[in-house]
Amino acid sequence: MTYKKYRKGVFCVVYAVKNKKIIYLILHRKLHWKGWELCKGGLRNNEKYENAVKREIKEETGLRTLNIKKHNIKGKFIYDKKTQTIRKAKGMSFVLFSAEVKKGGVNIYNEHASYRWFNYRKAMKLLTWKNQKKCLKIADIYLKN
Repeated sequence: MTYKKYRKGVFCVVYAVKNKKIIYLILHRKLHWKGWELCKGGLRNNEKYENAVKREIKEETGLRTLNIKKHNIKGKFIYDKKTQTIRKAKGMSFVLFSAEVKKGGVNIYNEHASYRWFNYRKAMKLLTWKNQKKCLKIADIYLKN
C-alpha cells in the first residue's frame, strides 16, 4: 500500500548548559533502525507543537524542558516501507525546536538503547541523518548568538 500523507511532528535539539558551554543530547535508536538521532516524534490529535516538544522529551528521556525555541525551519522525510505500514503515513513533516533541559539522569525507553551528551562537533559526527545534522547546525548557530 502506498501512503500519501505525512505525519506531523517535531525535531527537538535538546541541550543543557554545563560550565557555560552548550552540550547536546543525542539518542541511539534501536527500534525500526539503528543509529544516532535527535529527540523527535509525531503530534497527537489537536496537539500544539510546543506541547509535543515537551511530551516527546519527557517520554524519550524523562527530562523536563526549561526553555523552548521554535525555529523557522520545516522539513520532511520518507519512512521506510515497514515504518510506513506501522505509522500509516508516507513519512513525517517536522518543525524544528531547540529545548533546554537541566542535565541529569536520562531515562531511556523502548525506542532507544542509549544516549550521550556531546559538544557540537562530536554530536554532529555521530548523527546518522543529514536533515538532523542541518537542524543541529541551525540550533547551534542560534544558541551561540
